Amino acid sequence: MSRNPHLPLTETTFYILLVLTTPAHGYAIIQEIEKLSNGFVKVAAGTMYGAIENLLKLNWIEEIPNREKRRRVYKITDIGEEVLTLEIERLRSLTKLSSEFGY
Repeated sequence: MSRNPHLPLTETTFYILLVLTTPAHGYAIIQEIEKLSNGFVKVAAGTMYGAIENLLKLNWIEEIPNREKRRRVYKITDIGEEVLTLEIERLRSLTKLSSEFGY
């Protein structure tokens, strides 16, 4: 199995992909990340929109039609889901390995 050059994901990218398994706009993504991380991860607006642009270029997320013109709504793509799944498997492997060492 060849290694994916995009792994490991940054924490921000991981959370964005996870949140976008349900369509959301940028500010809602920021709020949901803070909620999911119990306030430990706070993503600034500039960081969020830069990450969104990168994920759009990679075709990991896509913009979906929205009646509200002032808000852009995004969702994860099939490619994005594959990458997210690979990252979750990688993290599970690390957790398993650490438990074998008593952690």
